[in-house]
Amino acid sequence: MLDFRPVGYVIGLTVLALGLTMVLPMLVDIAEGRGHWPVFAESALLTVLTGGLVALSCRNGVREGLTIQQTFLLTTGVWVVLPIFGALPLMMGATGLDLTDAVFEAMSGLTTTGSTVISGLDDLPKGLLLWRGILQWLGGIGIIVVAMVFLPELRIGGMQMFRAEAFDTMGKILPRASAIASQISIIYLGLTLACAVCYLSLGMNPFDATVHALTTMSTGGFSNYDASFGTFSGIAEYAAAFFMILAALPFVRYVQLLNGSSRPIFSDTQIRTFLMTGACLVTFMAAYLATVFNHHPEQALREALFNIISVLSGTGYASADYMQWGTFPIAIFFFVGLIGGCAGSTACSVKVFRYQILFASIRSQVQRIYLPHGIFAPRYDNKPVADDVLNSVLTFFVFFILTLGVVAVALGLTGLDFVTSVSGAATAIANIGPGLGETIGPAGNFATLNETAKWILTAAMLIGRLELMAVFVLFTANFWRA
Repeated sequence: MLDFRPVGYVIGLTVLALGLTMVLPMLVDIAEGRGHWPVFAESALLTVLTGGLVALSCRNGVREGLTIQQTFLLTTGVWVVLPIFGALPLMMGATGLDLTDAVFEAMSGLTTTGSTVISGLDDLPKGLLLWRGILQWLGGIGIIVVAMVFLPELRIGGMQMFRAEAFDTMGKILPRASAIASQISIIYLGLTLACAVCYLSLGMNPFDATVHALTTMSTGGFSNYDASFGTFSGIAEYAAAFFMILAALPFVRYVQLLNGSSRPIFSDTQIRTFLMTGACLVTFMAAYLATVFNHHPEQALREALFNIISVLSGTGYASADYMQWGTFPIAIFFFVGLIGGCAGSTACSVKVFRYQILFASIRSQVQRIYLPHGIFAPRYDNKPVADDVLNSVLTFFVFFILTLGVVAVALGLTGLDFVTSVSGAATAIANIGPGLGETIGPAGNFATLNETAKWILTAAMLIGRLELMAVFVLFTANFWRA
């Protein structure tokens, strides 16, 4: 029989830790003097007590490692439970959100999607704005650990080929997670501080610099303003694009660089492909804006760079309403969002390496057609791709397309129009942030959607962030019989 105690113990500790982080926005609210701090005090007390009691009650079942079943449950369970407690300050605070909107906003934060149902951000208490940033920052570091520890162990979406790339601590999932998280945390915190200092030097006030650094390095995209990053139009867009690129690269390479090995970060084929893809898209979009809309070359480059990188990395900031750029750029933005960043980063969506493996598989299959007696194996980074990795990647693509279709149809059945349904499904599953159209586009938000649609999108954000199979496997009978 499946023992839930180790899973409950870890989830309890994470809930407790989440409650402790609520002290930070509480202190900010106290300093601001608007009387909003009791919301965080009450939320923190409830969260800490619940997490602590669950952890204590499950402590007698803690073992040195986790089984595969327990790991699947833990991976999904954390992302189901934390948004519920993360939603408490949003329900009790100045936003006055109901359960549906609060959980949607918290899920969007922790999955670093960046979709929002809140209007009037400019006037919210600073504690709530900081809390939204903290949710995304925690979700960013959390997904790095999931991508580097849990998904490779669970053989999801081809991630197993990164399993022993930088860490030789196989076999014990939790100890391995602890070892990796300690190094990743230092790097993640350091990059966040560097981003905040950079924003501060470019004219942002300390609070805006802090919150936007949290949501930039997590590729989350929550902003303190309804105008998103358009509030800071100018040189700050270049800085944001630079740090979004850093956040979309594999953090394992930073660990290796920190340990004295610089070669991997320059020879990684995934990094090269991501940077080349971004450069080509930015160049094309800048040329389009300069020729079709007569933008000044610098403005064309800046707006193309910022918005393309924002969507490509899944950050979801917007510095301009690109819905006004014409139908062709809109189509480009839709498909750019389905590319994503690198594996083992805070970025989301399909990920670059999966496209590389897919195209390598197509190439080898085409070669077999005109040379049927030849032996052609798909290769990644000059190495043959193992059959289990190839099957896992192809399965991921099939499930991604099927899930996208099912979610889009489900949204359409709730009464949403075609563009909102399809782009809403894509932005939720790929964790991008803004969708397309007048309602959920870069100039709008998700507040006006019906409750059913919001719950569908909330589930889709969770499924997409955990790369589909980690969630879907829980709905199979064999999983529970194993």
